[in-house]
Amino acid sequence: MSTPTSYHLPWDEFRRQGYALIDWIADYHEHVEQYPVLSQVAPGEIRAQLPPHPPQQGEPFAAVMADVDRIIMPGVTHWQSPNFFAFFPSNTSGPAILGDLLSSGLGVQGMLWLTSPACTELETHMMDWLAEMLGLPEQFRSTATGGGVIQDSASSATLCALLAARERATGWAVNQRGGTGQLIAYASSQAHSSIEKAMMVAGMGRENLRTIAVDEHFAMIPEALAAQIAADKAAGLTPAFVCANVGSTSSNAMDPVRAIGEICRAQGVWLHVDAAMSGTAALCPEFRWILDGIELADSFCFNPHKWMFTNFDVDAFFVADRKALIDTLSILPEYLRNTATGSGSVIDYRDWQIPLGRRFRSLKLWFVIRHYGVEGLQYHVRNHVKMTQELAEWVRADDRFELAAPAPLNLVCFRHKGGDAVNQQIMDRLNRSGDLYLSHTKLDGKFTLRMSIGQTEVRREHIVAAWAKIRAASQP
Repeated sequence: MSTPTSYHLPWDEFRRQGYALIDWIADYHEHVEQYPVLSQVAPGEIRAQLPPHPPQQGEPFAAVMADVDRIIMPGVTHWQSPNFFAFFPSNTSGPAILGDLLSSGLGVQGMLWLTSPACTELETHMMDWLAEMLGLPEQFRSTATGGGVIQDSASSATLCALLAARERATGWAVNQRGGTGQLIAYASSQAHSSIEKAMMVAGMGRENLRTIAVDEHFAMIPEALAAQIAADKAAGLTPAFVCANVGSTSSNAMDPVRAIGEICRAQGVWLHVDAAMSGTAALCPEFRWILDGIELADSFCFNPHKWMFTNFDVDAFFVADRKALIDTLSILPEYLRNTATGSGSVIDYRDWQIPLGRRFRSLKLWFVIRHYGVEGLQYHVRNHVKMTQELAEWVRADDRFELAAPAPLNLVCFRHKGGDAVNQQIMDRLNRSGDLYLSHTKLDGKFTLRMSIGQTEVRREHIVAAWAKIRAASQP
């Protein structure tokens, strides 16, 4: 038996297996409804089927794919199913998958402009495209004082914004000498947990995050924010950062960005606007009311990987003053120095994020925008909102159920009037059935069902069937 001269996969074999994998992915998406939406396996069941030790010799690709079908697929919760209504959309599309494949195939490390100019310049251009598509003010574009960068998630965008706010509030002193424990951040009680985590990572402390009261629609009360800022200043503390929600995770609450922005501008406090899922709605001019006052923000983010058919991970993060972000995050060791960076004529996105390395993520965004066009993306957003509004009307018309929050876009928060135990039972019955998947939250202390509508292939027939199953599951 001859000793192999190379263990690499030959490119002719890669081509053959690659074609087969593309067929597998296409078949999966065409038949995704045949799977239980929520994985039905027990904890540890997947791992128990895996060998305890790695293989000493390589295995054929066919054997790997056979185990994908046998072991992996039963443990997958199918986020791409049109019957997935939990949490938020995490939709993808054919163009996004192909763009991601191309990114993997090129294997680019885009930490500097020099390490792949196309990676940087396409990203800059895509972010300017998105700014135009959402109607963002001029300062968020690369041609002005700010610009955009792709982060892996809204959590990372929030952390970067918080760090820049921290440094601006202290004259860039914390990076040099460490924290003082005097910096205060503000968010509503509906804000995402990533803000609390960012306070921990940034060294500002969880206790220095102030939770601001919300109104009956779960939106931040500006007067409460102003009063808390005044109280903290009177106590000798330094207000540094406010996060406003444009579509909170629990209830899709819309904070009044303009009123909050005016307070922040008057007090010299950094305003970050988190529109993780709902920002995509601003593709449609009739929904741009959600961003009223955005010109007063220092930073803004939304996730194309939630509701814009671009698979994870693509968070679009914009700043009005890129210098504040770069001055916060830039560090230049000798091994990264080069003529292009030294000239100041290029963007090095390593200075706009926490990690040094970065993937060529703008490719899949480019593929998606060029395939759908603005018109195609608007069509799907409008259709999802239309279906959501119809569902909300069905809830209002059923005297057993009630809406728990307004439903301005593509999320319906509702509950059975029978109480928490009944709503828990409805959700458990549905999720165990595998027919659809709902998640929950608590609003006003009550167990609340959430139905998020935005998957790539979801159609009205899926909403009709889901509502029928919800009503049936509510029976004793």
